[in-house]
Amino acid sequence: MTDLFAPSSEPATPVWFTPSGEALPEAAAAWAKATGFELGAGKTLLVPGDGGALAGVVLGVEKADATSKNPFLVGKLVGALPAGAYRFDGAVGDARLAALGFGLGSYRFTRYRKSEAKLVRIALPEGVDAAEIERTIAAVTLGRDLVNTPANDMGPAEIEEAIRTLAREHGAEVSSIVGDDLLKENFPLVHAVGRASPRAPRIVDLRWGPEDAPKVTLVGKGVAFDTGGLDIKPSSAMLLMKKDMGGAAAMIALAAMIMGAKLKVRLRLIVGAVENSISGDAFRPGDVYPSRKGLTVEIGNTDAEGRLVLADALALGDEEAPEIMVDAATLTGAARVALGPDLPPLYTDDEAFAADLLRCAAAEHDPLWRMPLWNPYDDLLSSKIADVNHISSGAFAGSITAALFLRRFVEKARSWAHFDIFAWAPSAKPGRPEGGEVQASRALMALLSRRYGA
Repeated sequence: MTDLFAPSSEPATPVWFTPSGEALPEAAAAWAKATGFELGAGKTLLVPGDGGALAGVVLGVEKADATSKNPFLVGKLVGALPAGAYRFDGAVGDARLAALGFGLGSYRFTRYRKSEAKLVRIALPEGVDAAEIERTIAAVTLGRDLVNTPANDMGPAEIEEAIRTLAREHGAEVSSIVGDDLLKENFPLVHAVGRASPRAPRIVDLRWGPEDAPKVTLVGKGVAFDTGGLDIKPSSAMLLMKKDMGGAAAMIALAAMIMGAKLKVRLRLIVGAVENSISGDAFRPGDVYPSRKGLTVEIGNTDAEGRLVLADALALGDEEAPEIMVDAATLTGAARVALGPDLPPLYTDDEAFAADLLRCAAAEHDPLWRMPLWNPYDDLLSSKIADVNHISSGAFAGSITAALFLRRFVEKARSWAHFDIFAWAPSAKPGRPEGGEVQASRALMALLSRRYGA
């Protein structure tokens, strides 16, 4: 058990969830009245006991059910409590999500400086699967750490090493194709995007599980840093580009959950790891390149590099006709304009898969919103000299047309879904500290667990 969770045998201070004073113990209600404390969602009140000890803590919620609107509200306690052990007292609603929200809210990125956070622990509520909670927290921590690490320490080779480290933990196999070998092995788009950087581009391919099990393939965009290439970004747009490998981080985190839970699948994780840099060898607007699938692609803008990396990676995954193939990428600003940073769009043509996944997303408090693969917009990707242009000829529906471009490289997979994630929390919220974030992975894990669990 991690340091976040206290054993049930350890004395622990109670935490009371309440929207009003009526539900509090008498002494706590009296203290709230005496101090003029006004209960509200997320507000906390420390109730003193005898001899200066802490008698308990009040956490304000919308309703008596602590997870009525935000099951991660318990994450508010992490920064509000003195060091010590605590336990939930009374109605908690979804005890599992409350514990998970606490654990995810305890995350701190400590690679470059020590955390000043106090050690606040909770006793896991009865019936909560401690192993599952800890696997999830560990996987999300891994993903967040990858996103938060700056590009000088998280290039294509370091992304590969993170995957290899995970593989060693779970007995998985990993292979990679690096640099000019990408051309020999028919990954021309990945090579084109990454060739301008002194840090060699690569395809990293992890496999795990019985070969005769249902095939589940995860594909991640691993752009370690995105200058925009020759269509260079303004400096303000580069500030967060260390997170442009957030899709890879999300899929690495999901792979960790799948292998940790020993789901009955043949897992494959494919990451295109590159740096979109600028040099005399950089790819140019107007260039035309072949793709692994055989389609020729006209480059409309070098700052839309992620979909090129994904195109070759998806084509590779599609070749063995997986039962499920999903990809995640920090792909478009259009997705943020439409849905903001907290709600990633989901694209899929599989109605049953979409319905199941959206139910899991709601249940896991890992929100998703389905967007249409609107076929009439496919014409916006037309090219006069190649099979397809990789960006739209218009200014609208950028996230949709990006998804439509990717769909051209998926043919054999039974179910395919694309997630246009932000991979960043611009401000701290319960369970979600500011910084790198793992999106869509917990929802996908819930769906896969239902289908392929023990």
